[in-house]
Amino acid sequence: MSVLSITFHCTKNNLEEWENYIDETLILMTENLMDVNQYILSEVHSDYIDEGKNYNLLLIFDNDELRNDFLESELKNIAERIENQFGQEVLIFDTLLNPKKSRL
Repeated sequence: MSVLSITFHCTKNNLEEWENYIDETLILMTENLMDVNQYILSEVHSDYIDEGKNYNLLLIFDNDELRNDFLESELKNIAERIENQFGQEVLIFDTLLNPKKSRL
């Protein structure tokens, strides 16, 4: 199992447009990812962020090779689409998670 966490930070000026994008586009793109076994899309609650809002997409792959392939191709495509539509109003941070132990 190989896990990737993608955090999207949206400025408060574009929250409504971004949430529509999540509902209409991002979920569909995620559903169509061939190498992703499971995913969780979350709204992130934080007492420390007041200049916008964070959302997280947790992707679970069978192995590191599939995750790396996703990072090199699909994530770049997704990031490019988001940047074309939102510019610097939505920032994307990817974090590779390497489970030590899991009960999933």
